[in-house]
Amino acid sequence: MRIVLVGPPGAGKGTQAHLLAKTLSIPHISTGDLFRANIGQRTQLGLEAKSYMDAGRLVPDEVTIGMAKDRMAQPDAANGFLLDGFPRNLAQAKALDEILVEWGIALDGVLDLEVPEDEVVKRIAGRRLCRNDGGHVFHVDYNPPANEGVCDECGGELYQRSDDTEDKVRTRLEVYHTETEPIIDYYAQQGLVATIPALGKVDEVTQRAIEALKK
Repeated sequence: MRIVLVGPPGAGKGTQAHLLAKTLSIPHISTGDLFRANIGQRTQLGLEAKSYMDAGRLVPDEVTIGMAKDRMAQPDAANGFLLDGFPRNLAQAKALDEILVEWGIALDGVLDLEVPEDEVVKRIAGRRLCRNDGGHVFHVDYNPPANEGVCDECGGELYQRSDDTEDKVRTRLEVYHTETEPIIDYYAQQGLVATIPALGKVDEVTQRAIEALKK
């Protein structure tokens, strides 16, 4: 299957993408991984992306599209893939369509993870991370540490990322509404969109997505 996963920040895309890709035995292709891999391997596209990032500028669509095309052409993606974070705007969605037409294949579905905006803000603004290297994550409401500000796992200091404040989360949501949400309408016109309520337990959300894909 060839699937695009969309949803606002804080909707759980990364978690669901990993679980769905594993269940469907297809590679999970995320924009973040594409950038890290290309920059780490010093590919031409990676060097180009890094030059923009080092200058504090947005990486142009054509660079991101090129990375995604290269990754989708790998042997492990021959029978399908799950795209997470790409396409992120209409230009990228149309470019993806052109690539798939060129290859004689098509998307099977677009899963839209739906979460109320106030819940997104609560999820992200309440997140606390450990300063040590373990990557432990807590939440002031959903997964609080035994002692405030202290990691249960290693005793490290917990902190809030600078872009996890409520004001910055709402700004990120505005960007999502402006740039990414239009692709949902674009794909809906092709009959590809299934909206998945993303509240509840992780495995329940995964099961809803699997059931939607079966239909």
